[in-house]
Amino acid sequence: MNASDNPYAKWIGSLEEREDIISLSPALGVEAALDNEDSPLKFGDSLPPLWQWFYFLPQVPWSRIGRDGHPERGGFLPPVELPRRMFAGARMRFIEPIVIGEPATRRGEVIKITEKSGGSGKLVFVTVCYHFLQGGKIRIEEEQDIVYREPGEPVPAPIPLASPPKPAEGSWSRMVIPDSILLFRFSALTFNAHRIHYDRPYATQEEGYPGLVVHGPLTAVMLMELVRKHCRRQVKSFSFRGKAPLFDLAPFRLIAVPQGDSVNLEAMGPDGKITMQATAELTD
Repeated sequence: MNASDNPYAKWIGSLEEREDIISLSPALGVEAALDNEDSPLKFGDSLPPLWQWFYFLPQVPWSRIGRDGHPERGGFLPPVELPRRMFAGARMRFIEPIVIGEPATRRGEVIKITEKSGGSGKLVFVTVCYHFLQGGKIRIEEEQDIVYREPGEPVPAPIPLASPPKPAEGSWSRMVIPDSILLFRFSALTFNAHRIHYDRPYATQEEGYPGLVVHGPLTAVMLMELVRKHCRRQVKSFSFRGKAPLFDLAPFRLIAVPQGDSVNLEAMGPDGKITMQATAELTD
């Protein structure tokens, strides 16, 4: 597509800057939500990888929230008219740790907008680059892919396998039983009012899902936590791509396969299908 044909071209280069204190309370809330009681975080500790998502939140006034729970379209991000919006994937590089208890800045820029047609209809992809700074230094570089799409047909419920495949030898794995409490708490921690995560009638009757939708970032965070639990090495980069939604209807499995200086990760739905793929690169 030529730039002249892109109705959202003027949003390329759109800038946003937010400041926040990397306070302890949100981090302790994440630990509680993830049932992590091994070594509680404290002031001066490094913020775990991906937990930058629990800060710099879009605190949009109630009067400017749409019916689906998302903020009204426009502003920093383009006003894409397609009704479904998803966090499709991200790539990030961890340069230095962000320290809990100190102020920080997040600078964002829209760097790419493309329109495509797929099996579910028209799609618009928006790529945003974020730099997280603390003490005048860039600590994290992150690119996020946000996809907007048409409503599409209702999504059928996955049919759980009678005997899920066993993880490969030498891998790390965890079974997760998603429930409405976990999803509600994650929505609260990220100030995310999208109703598909906590409003079952809306999710099933309005958006055509078979149950409440597990947040893609929640799955990504839990995959990263699998690495943190089993590996003492630092993560220098992380990327993930969502392939299909997960629901609160049945347990799903997280799998990590260490291979030298990297860890290959995936989330497997109850039907055995891969719903998210990710890679963590390690450093000493």
